[in-house]
Amino acid sequence: MVMVSGNRHARARRFREWSSGINRVLPRIPGEVTSVIEELKARGFQAFLVGGALRDLFLERPPEDWDVATDALPDQVEEVFPDRLVVHTGKRFGTVRVLAGEIPVDVTTFRREGAYTDGRRPDWVEFRESVADDLSRRDFTVNAMALDPLAQKLVDPFRGRRDLRRRVIRTVGDPLSRFGEDALRMLRFYRFQAVLDFRGEAETERAIAQVAAGDPSLLAKVSPERIREELNKLLTGIAAGKGLRGLVRTGLLTIIAPEFAPVVKTPELMEHLIATVEAIKPELHLRWAAFLHDLGKPATRTQDGTGVHYFGHEQAGEKLAAVLLERLRFSRAFAEKVLILVRRHMFPCDPGMTDTALRRLAAKVGQEALFDLLELRRADIVASGNHYHRAWRALSGFASRIQALLREEKVLTLTELAVNGHDVMAVLGLAPGPEVGRIMQELFYWVTEDPERNTRERLLRYLEEKKKKE
Repeated sequence: MVMVSGNRHARARRFREWSSGINRVLPRIPGEVTSVIEELKARGFQAFLVGGALRDLFLERPPEDWDVATDALPDQVEEVFPDRLVVHTGKRFGTVRVLAGEIPVDVTTFRREGAYTDGRRPDWVEFRESVADDLSRRDFTVNAMALDPLAQKLVDPFRGRRDLRRRVIRTVGDPLSRFGEDALRMLRFYRFQAVLDFRGEAETERAIAQVAAGDPSLLAKVSPERIREELNKLLTGIAAGKGLRGLVRTGLLTIIAPEFAPVVKTPELMEHLIATVEAIKPELHLRWAAFLHDLGKPATRTQDGTGVHYFGHEQAGEKLAAVLLERLRFSRAFAEKVLILVRRHMFPCDPGMTDTALRRLAAKVGQEALFDLLELRRADIVASGNHYHRAWRALSGFASRIQALLREEKVLTLTELAVNGHDVMAVLGLAPGPEVGRIMQELFYWVTEDPERNTRERLLRYLEEKKKKE
């Protein structure tokens, strides 16, 4: 139970705060979820709403997942809900998924866990009878509360409610022990700061820095997929910069992404990348592109009488980014979406470009990537600060030109030409091969000079004339 201290008035005030918080949470718990707890209790078991759902309810955020903790063993849970079970691989770790209406609810037996030597699952699970024991194994205090909505009873042995009010993330008990059980919790420490816009407890961060300096191999046990998911959530959080700066401060960033080691040694460049992330829309591929777009600068830095240069840094950055994204096992489609932005982020955006040049740029990157590049350039300008107004005016003028072009014209890709590769082969007598693609590109460039040329008749005539010349 929540402990109170101080004089009678202070106790009364804290009790009112405690009870009002409970009363705000109760109506927001779906009846289907409450019914799972009700059915377990009707069979004589304990049952509590726990985890992130309870935390989010107190914060008045919509929960993503629903978790119930109980002293019922997994087989007993299955007996309570014989017709509502969902196939789930977590039974041997104490979890049975129950379908409450359309809502999946993970029902987990109170437990204590061993170490996560594979970086994914505990080596052993010991079922317990006390919800307090179960809460003691959890990562952070804000996730270590349990609510019985029927009895309106909150179990909060680690003062998670207080930490929610203080907007602080700290571990349950000794941070070194918690991180030794599962090293991913170090990333989660910063993920929660980024997503909730909380601050991290200093003692917990010191422990992370100690682990990063003394045993960096600990994170090597964590699967790339789990690291990827934590980074995804961090990068799209409302305070992504807070989380990223923490990763840099403690040395975690270079452990999970050694490609950043040269960047971290240049604090102004590292800060620029973080500021670009903060400035760009919170879409996953855009946040990753913002974080990676200047990754190649340290490797390409040169200096001469005219100043410092980073010639070709976008190509160097693309190679480094590709290695990182592959190691984190992103899909090929997602990686390419990010890499095209890294590769093209230095695209010319002169408002005075000819329509032909604009069409060719659009053809190289595609319409979707073109607007993403505009957003990346906008964020890059905001994060740079130098010559802000002049760069902003140029980008605005360029964006207006692009939008007008898209409204007025349709020919922006090879697929939109009025002829195709089969027509080229038929007229010129070619076999399938690179030459067909080269000629299609030639046709496209001819059309970009004057979109009115994009008719089947005119393009076939162009090919016939080309055949005669050859």
